[in-house]
Amino acid sequence: MGVVLDILSWILLLAGSVLLIIGGIGLIRMPDFYSRIQAAGLTDTLCSILILLGLTLQADSIPLAAKLLFTLVFLLFTGPTAAHALAKAARHDGLEPWRRASGGASSKR
Repeated sequence: MGVVLDILSWILLLAGSVLLIIGGIGLIRMPDFYSRIQAAGLTDTLCSILILLGLTLQADSIPLAAKLLFTLVFLLFTGPTAAHALAKAARHDGLEPWRRASGGASSKR
């Protein structure tokens, strides 16, 4: 049973790490602030779920696993809330979303 938990744990950890790298690349490629917030919020939440679940499977004791799960719940509430607050503040400040220029060409960043 221990080998199965180790394999599952490493799959979760590797998947979270790969998605984190993909999300970082996505942040560079997105055209505006709002798209970057959306990409960062999604990848941050998904990667934290995968990595913390992988670490929970590696935990030696119940209190350590409980702390990791409480951290996960905390991140699930605060990550999307912070992204929403950033987007709302940007909109309130007058930052307009990116739009494709007329004629089908992309507008400048």
